[in-house]
Amino acid sequence: MVEGNAVHIDGIAFAHSTRRDAQIMRSRIGMTQGALQMSRPMLVKPAYSPLPGTYDETFEAELIPRAACEPIVASLLSASPERINELRARADRMFLTMGVTFNVYGDNAGAERIFPFDLVPRVIDANTWKDLEAGLAQRVRALNAFVADIYGEGKILRDEVVPRDLVCGSSQYRRAAIGIKPPNGVFVTVAGIDLVRDHEGRFMVLEDNVRTPSGVSYVLENRQVMTRLMPDLVRKCGVRSVENYPSDLLASLHEIAPPTVARPTAALLTPGPYNSAFFEHVFLSQQMGIELVEGQDLVCVDHKLFMKTVSGLQQVHVLYRRIDDDFLDPLVFRSDSLLGVAGITDAMRAGTVTVANGIGTGVADDKAVFAYTPAMIRYYLAEEPLLPIVETHLLRDADVRKRVIHDLDQFVIKPTGASGGYGVLIGPKATYRELAQMRDAIEKDPAAFIAQPMVQLSAHPTFVGQGSNVALVPRHVDLRPFVLLGSKARVLPGGLTRVALREGSLIVNSSQGGGSKDTWVVDA
Repeated sequence: MVEGNAVHIDGIAFAHSTRRDAQIMRSRIGMTQGALQMSRPMLVKPAYSPLPGTYDETFEAELIPRAACEPIVASLLSASPERINELRARADRMFLTMGVTFNVYGDNAGAERIFPFDLVPRVIDANTWKDLEAGLAQRVRALNAFVADIYGEGKILRDEVVPRDLVCGSSQYRRAAIGIKPPNGVFVTVAGIDLVRDHEGRFMVLEDNVRTPSGVSYVLENRQVMTRLMPDLVRKCGVRSVENYPSDLLASLHEIAPPTVARPTAALLTPGPYNSAFFEHVFLSQQMGIELVEGQDLVCVDHKLFMKTVSGLQQVHVLYRRIDDDFLDPLVFRSDSLLGVAGITDAMRAGTVTVANGIGTGVADDKAVFAYTPAMIRYYLAEEPLLPIVETHLLRDADVRKRVIHDLDQFVIKPTGASGGYGVLIGPKATYRELAQMRDAIEKDPAAFIAQPMVQLSAHPTFVGQGSNVALVPRHVDLRPFVLLGSKARVLPGGLTRVALREGSLIVNSSQGGGSKDTWVVDA
């Protein structure tokens, strides 16, 4: 079977396949590749083995490629190790040349890193995407309605659909947002919704990100790299383009500008080069053709926002901010902040500038509020949720807390106000000491945590190792699609597929050692 660094096509049926599996696979691949030669060289060693009890994104249970993945299996996964190493090296050089890097807070080395990238794309067929697209748009419309309501009339609180104390007690609730009415009622202009697939392959929502969701620049750059590395394969698969995202984002920003402005000026506010997503801030501002500004570049005069230019002050009508609420306005939030601009909250209230995303939107991605999102969809839209969510238990409830603590090693515990994967305890993989520490933390502040059952995340073939040791192995993945909301909802076809590169890990965050893949929505 093995000849040097290559194995024959039967090896693609992998370590535990049967002769029947191999015959089926040859037949399936032949649909797109024509007759196969039995001596055809094939991928890398060791052979790929899907994880037992886990949904594999590329291969069906009987170890044959899913229909939409056949061209990739027959092409990329049949390449020699030398070819794979060459492609990976070229990809790394491209990312370095493009400056696609990120920082990790607390990293003593302080160096920017290339976001690890895997060559094997994640494929989503058109029918599956159609359902996801509808569900994502529905969800973001409901989340936006929720934010507008709680800082407006508060109907959902008055009707006790969502507990008032849960909302007002959230660490992301901002009283300063009460009474602010952005154009078109849009508080949530950009949303990143984290999806996972369970062991049956069912997509479900794991988390919402509506404060300052990041990662879309990697979606665009990953596609650019894949298109340059494998143009024929991208074209053959009929991959939907993602290149319109910057123009769609700019259109959405213009749609939420003060309605009295015919030609609004937009700018992107960044905390600066030490922020982990600074590359993305630069990238998006360049792609949209708008100014990238820091707090020191802005000033508020007479309840209007201006940026300082060499020719004087220029009014800004829409500010796409990429800093947290606490640093946005030192007159309202942290007085020691040098990142924001004093008086911008009053300007928002006066209706002379719109900030995206609006102040206080973080309350909608509070992990405790997450449990009520299906109720929000029914309440505001009078529709049934199109996307299920991962079951979520609120530990502020004494009975729930008692049950969860009793079986703590069966749950994933998350801080309600945190993001980036920090503070998460994965019970089944935790040590006794970690479990004991979490029990104490929950007892001290039960409302600060939620519990979810551990979802067996789907896995995807991923290249690991270097040189002659390169191997194709299953690694867990999630998906962050991006939704824009202006006068209408726009869903980017695809999203950021994040991959947990460490064997057995379920943490996909880049700050926790995760990587990414290109996500292909294909019409085939």
